[in-house]
Amino acid sequence: MAASGRIDASLATLRTYNLAMTHQPRKRFGQNFLHDPGIIQRIVAAISPRPDDHIAEIGPGQGAITQHLVGACGMLDVVELDRDLVPRLEEQFAGRALRIHNADALKFDFCSLVTGDEKLRLVGNLPYNISTPLLFHLLEQAHYIRDLNVMLQKEVVERIVAVPGSKTYGRLSVAVQARCSAQALFTIGPGAFNPPPKVDSAILRMTPDMDAMARIHDPALLDRLLARAFSQRRKTLRNALKGFADAPILEDLGIDPAARAETIGVDDYIRLANRLAGQQATSL
Repeated sequence: MAASGRIDASLATLRTYNLAMTHQPRKRFGQNFLHDPGIIQRIVAAISPRPDDHIAEIGPGQGAITQHLVGACGMLDVVELDRDLVPRLEEQFAGRALRIHNADALKFDFCSLVTGDEKLRLVGNLPYNISTPLLFHLLEQAHYIRDLNVMLQKEVVERIVAVPGSKTYGRLSVAVQARCSAQALFTIGPGAFNPPPKVDSAILRMTPDMDAMARIHDPALLDRLLARAFSQRRKTLRNALKGFADAPILEDLGIDPAARAETIGVDDYIRLANRLAGQQATSL
């Protein structure tokens, strides 16, 4: 790295440190600020930003990850809910290729950031108290997203990547895997944050699968099916889906009505949801 590059990086780190000293994390925003340099570098390496990337970061906080992305990608948009952090970020990254949006990521239209046929790369330390609805909000805009590299509670990541038959496989596993590939990258302990959370965290990489999503005829119906199937894990599908998808339909698709929801694969849930969608269409 050239001397000027090292100076810029050192100044950015110093500004981040100064901001950390003056801003108190807010519990209502689920703020746990990343401060471990080794973990930060590992996350940036996993993202592997390139000059032609358009990256959107959710919850930049004090800029721990932002400072390493802003010079490495073509354009960086950050979405920050805490209005007290916005002027600090504006000062910290003045003159850089960065756009700051003071907005709620749960309501933000990420598609509006896209121009032409480009696709966004999404990164961020997602607030754990809204992580699941936020993930689905992002997946609703998946046609404009190339990949997501996000930090979540480790338990949530384990549920997302779980396989049929495991204790952690459930509604969230199927709902996400039906729409994209998902990979757990590495775990991060509480000590990497200020204040330390009470749980371990993990980095999750998700890559939207347009072909897989095209197979789902009615996404809302699939989600209702999963809610019914996993509502009482000890019940068989025959009982859990009674009046919604009765035994003859299951048997016709080669799905055992005596099986429990956590033993059924993602493809079988999609096939069942599509059959139900077809029946609804013909009955109209």
